[in-house]
Amino acid sequence: MRELGRLEDLPQDYRDALEQLNLVPLWPSLRAVLPPQVPARRTRATCWPYRAIRPLLLKAGELTPIEKAERRVLVLANPGHGLEKMQASAAMYLGMQLLLPGEWAPAHRHTPNAVRMIVEGESAYTTVGGEKCTMRRGDLILTPTGLWHEHGHDGDAPVVWPDVLDLPLVYYIEASYHVDGARQTVEPGQGDTVYARGGMLPSVDFERADKPYPMLRYPWVEARAALTALAANRPDLQGVQITYANPETGGDAQNILGFYAQMLRPGQLLKLPVRSPAMVFHLIEGAADVTVEGERFELDEADTCCAPGYSEVTLANRSASAPAFFFIADESPLHRKLGVFENRSLTPTRNP
Repeated sequence: MRELGRLEDLPQDYRDALEQLNLVPLWPSLRAVLPPQVPARRTRATCWPYRAIRPLLLKAGELTPIEKAERRVLVLANPGHGLEKMQASAAMYLGMQLLLPGEWAPAHRHTPNAVRMIVEGESAYTTVGGEKCTMRRGDLILTPTGLWHEHGHDGDAPVVWPDVLDLPLVYYIEASYHVDGARQTVEPGQGDTVYARGGMLPSVDFERADKPYPMLRYPWVEARAALTALAANRPDLQGVQITYANPETGGDAQNILGFYAQMLRPGQLLKLPVRSPAMVFHLIEGAADVTVEGERFELDEADTCCAPGYSEVTLANRSASAPAFFFIADESPLHRKLGVFENRSLTPTRNP
């Protein structure tokens, strides 16, 4: 690799003149911003065990009322980015949110996209754009950019869910903000009922024009059934995975991050393709290991871990008798839009 000149090689008076005009010589930093073969990655392989998070989250419920918190969340921060950055990867934010019985998290809307998935508790709901979405364990609920949303809890035990947002990216491009709102009026109609069956859409007379996100709740019972049926129908298929998609367009459910459900057969060891986007793994059911570049994390239900892009990742089901189910989030839609998506398991490394 060609050796480039260093900043210290330049005379001090020349460097001072550049600084006064807000100029920076590129060549001393060129290898840092354009490293050879593999990008510079701050994202580290990291695991957040739910059994350790849960008591601290419940303690937060004792220490801080919802009126003082608005959203009572412990952020799952990646140490590679610095805890103060509150991000799990370059484009993904993760947070574990708590809602206590009788609480209401007030309505607001914001520019980052968000999704959430219940890990504990019942009788909570999220109202998104006037649609009341019941929150059951494993259900995926979207709160797309710009839509009003609020959370309520009519049950008698704590409810906990992880949030996944594209906040780091939206914040980086200086487009992140929120607006407070009043409690929403619930409107009739639910997208998960209208679009309940694959391959069957409402008739052409059905109003679609004003809903870029026609389906806001993706029930886990349906996703689990789809995975189980796929595994039974295709015993030769190694990667039993489904993508959460927009039922009208067939594209990703949201436009920056991608969301998937993955099933591991009993005892299965699955090596994932080496791809450019970072990934987040949240174990919905079972017991499984996630190994990232040789570092192994033992996940139990509701545990979460992440892997940087361009990493070798292996999933292993620790049970020889029961399947394991993951929820996965990644940055694939963003990478594809930017034209930087790579699957190095299928294609050779790009020429420099």
